Amino acid sequence: MRTPIAAWRLVRSVLHILWGLVQVLTIWDRLDARARRERHLDWSQKMVRALGVKLEVRGTPHPSAKLVVGNHVSWLDIIAINAVMPSRFVSKAEVAHWPLVGRLVTAAGTLYLVRERRRDAMRVLGLMAQALRDGDTVAVFPEGTTGPGGHIMPFHANLLQAAIDAPAPVQPVVIAYRERGHAVSPSAAYVGDTDLLQSLWMIVTARQLVVHVEFLDARTVVHADRRMLSEHLHQDMSAALQRTICEKSQT
Repeated sequence: MRTPIAAWRLVRSVLHILWGLVQVLTIWDRLDARARRERHLDWSQKMVRALGVKLEVRGTPHPSAKLVVGNHVSWLDIIAINAVMPSRFVSKAEVAHWPLVGRLVTAAGTLYLVRERRRDAMRVLGLMAQALRDGDTVAVFPEGTTGPGGHIMPFHANLLQAAIDAPAPVQPVVIAYRERGHAVSPSAAYVGDTDLLQSLWMIVTARQLVVHVEFLDARTVVHADRRMLSEHLHQDMSAALQRTICEKSQT
């Protein structure tokens, strides 16, 4: 019984991606920034639903330009955050070449980091700071990779410097996945040797998958030290994640 449901979710997700590509190829360049944000928000919300995932939001996004700092579990994190607050993400350069979605990710204003080039971080830092000054919301995953979702891995503090340089507030966002029978979803985690198609299939076959997106209070970071900022963010986000897991395990 699960296979027909999963197949339908997969088909409608692919169709929705194709519809996004049609918009990017035909009208995107003619839209102003506000219209792009509105379409980005609408597309992301519908993509979450197409995958059969329920979006659960706690807290309120800071209203002005900010650096969003999130924990990283899956490629779905990006869509879930964008379904609440369209953002320009910093991503590894390979994502630009992913089938179908690479073009969409690029159109969303993604800032690509070439990890193999140590000095490329400085270039991206400059782009991030300028985007923040221009009024954009920029998002990063300072763990640098995806994790299983039950805890937050150590942060790399380098990219947090962009908020200090801009300067702009920093808002931590905690992402947690659960599904029927699991307070921490094993289906959502994009880890190990799992490839993109396998991860997609795991998500569409999951039972009652929920993505919980929690916006913690924003911080002002004028004259802050990025390493201390990183430690404080990690502590706050870890506590919020464990609280959420505990709450959901009891229900």
